[in-house]
Amino acid sequence: MALPTRLARRIAGLVSARLPELRLDLVVDPRHRRGKWPLTMLLTAAIAGIASGCRNLQEVERLTERLSRAGRKLLRVPRRVPDTTLRDLLDAFAPHALRPALWRQVKAAIRRKAVGPYRLPFGVVTMDGRSTATRLTDEQYAQTQHPQDGKAFGLVRTITSTLVSSRAKVCLDMNPIPPTTNEMGYFKVAFEQLAGVYGEEVFQLVTYDSGACSEENGRLVEQANRAYLFRLKQGDQPTIFAEAERTLGRLSPREAEAETTEMVGRKTVIRRVWRTAEMAGWHGWEHLRTVLRVETETIGPDGEAVLFQRYFISSLRMRRLTAEQWLEVVRRHWGVENKNHWVWDAIFKEDERPWILSPRGMLTVMLLRRIAYNLLALFRSVTQRSEEKRRVPWKDLISDVHLALATLAANDIAGLRARRSPAPV
Repeated sequence: MALPTRLARRIAGLVSARLPELRLDLVVDPRHRRGKWPLTMLLTAAIAGIASGCRNLQEVERLTERLSRAGRKLLRVPRRVPDTTLRDLLDAFAPHALRPALWRQVKAAIRRKAVGPYRLPFGVVTMDGRSTATRLTDEQYAQTQHPQDGKAFGLVRTITSTLVSSRAKVCLDMNPIPPTTNEMGYFKVAFEQLAGVYGEEVFQLVTYDSGACSEENGRLVEQANRAYLFRLKQGDQPTIFAEAERTLGRLSPREAEAETTEMVGRKTVIRRVWRTAEMAGWHGWEHLRTVLRVETETIGPDGEAVLFQRYFISSLRMRRLTAEQWLEVVRRHWGVENKNHWVWDAIFKEDERPWILSPRGMLTVMLLRRIAYNLLALFRSVTQRSEEKRRVPWKDLISDVHLALATLAANDIAGLRARRSPAPV
């Protein structure tokens, strides 16, 4: 079985054009003895394995064994890569070592205007915490958990930064959280590194849930000449929450400034937004300018309605966005969960198939997954032109990549530009 020629060539073109942008040749080799296995070849094999849906390192080895001759030439993986060789390499990397490759990938997409704002006037980044459990603990990369009724385990925690304003919800960064702190405490480091890598032309607004909602973090964002949108919860900021509820909570649906309706399965979901600038500078938050109330009404097939209220605070001036755009930003705030985390959980099975159990190795594989995800997301949402192709299920796309690498013929890669590494950025 082989793919249609047009699709096979498009996947070959994806590999040929996008892999060089990672500049894997700039990655410092962590091995003391390099031997016969070039670093770029091993990392390419791992990324190809992830993009092809391999469930473990043994399946990556089998993939490299079954590559077609044209697939080998395209990837520059001339022979089978042993799973033990890959494991030893990935386990040797420090968690931050591969982040520059991810940054180079995203910056290349920015330069070719593949991730510009879509239906919004500027770039918006959502930052969100994520935890992945492992039975191994080290107190260096995993925080030890001691459940009362079970065996201790490790929790590898990261902050994911996603460009939710673009069609392709690309991952801009993955920042490991040290075991000695939490999301609130590590927000400063993660945000400053993100803002240092990507300029204001990439994003002007950063959103975060209540886990980072504090006056200090808001001031940090303001000083970086960006704006924030934090979710507001009563337990975290009771004074501001009470005033927001007093100001906006009594307004009726008829007074909503924007409303959307969509069908989700057999349910009707209605979202409404109310805004106010009356709380600017409230309770010592000198940078606070806008407060939002967002209501979600879900109506089941039996007509029963369920209401859910959320409040948000922002340093962005209320008139910088229309009411419809504010509602769009809030909806995209969940893009990191619905797009990134869902794909890593449901498609790549990150929690079930970590590939490597040590917290250090897990973080390396997680970062390679973000790189592979970006490759596929950009292909799916940007390279593919029709809306039908942009909605292709992730499992089908990954299966197509696997089949392409195993069955590519010489004519499928004929005429493709030779893989060359662009200048570093």
